[in-house]
Amino acid sequence: MQALGLIETLGFTTAVSAADAALKAANVQLVAVERVIGVGGSLGVTLHFSGDVAAVTSSVEAGKAEAQRIGTVVSAHVIAKAHSDVTGKILGSYLLPEGTAVPAADGTSTSTASVMDTSAATSPVTAAAAAAPPQPSDAGSAKPDQAAGTDKASDLQDEDSSSDSTD
Repeated sequence: MQALGLIETLGFTTAVSAADAALKAANVQLVAVERVIGVGGSLGVTLHFSGDVAAVTSSVEAGKAEAQRIGTVVSAHVIAKAHSDVTGKILGSYLLPEGTAVPAADGTSTSTASVMDTSAATSPVTAAAAAAPPQPSDAGSAKPDQAAGTDKASDLQDEDSSSDSTD
C-alpha cells in the first residue's frame, strides 16, 4: 500500500488550488475528491492523494500551503501505510473511476481519479444536504442524481456517452 494524503478544505476554489499545487509538487495521483455540504451550508472538500511517502508528504505540504493562502484548511494528514480496510472499505466508494485523466507533476496526464459519488455517504449532514432541493440556477439542467445533491463522475462526462447505457 502506498501512502495516503488528505487535505480537507472549505470551499471548492480552495480545494482546486490545493489539488493543483499538490499535483505539481511531486509525483502523486489524485485518487478521490469528497464533497460534503456542512453546517451552515458550507462546502467541505477533501482531496485524497496516493504515492510514495516522500512524494505524498511533499504534495500535502504544498497543497496545504496553497489552500491556506486562498481560503481555509480544516485538516491535512499523511498516512504512511494505510491499512487495507481504510483504502478498501472507507475510501472504496469514493475512489475515482479508472481512466479519468488527471494532470501529473511533470505536465503529462495520468489516468486514475474523478469526483466521488456522495450518495454513499451516511452522515446526517450529508443526508440532509442530499435531500435539499436543487438551487434555482440548477433546476432546469440538473440530472436526477444532481438534483438530489450528488455529483457522480459519470454525470460529469459527455451526455452522449451516458445515453448509450441502459438501466
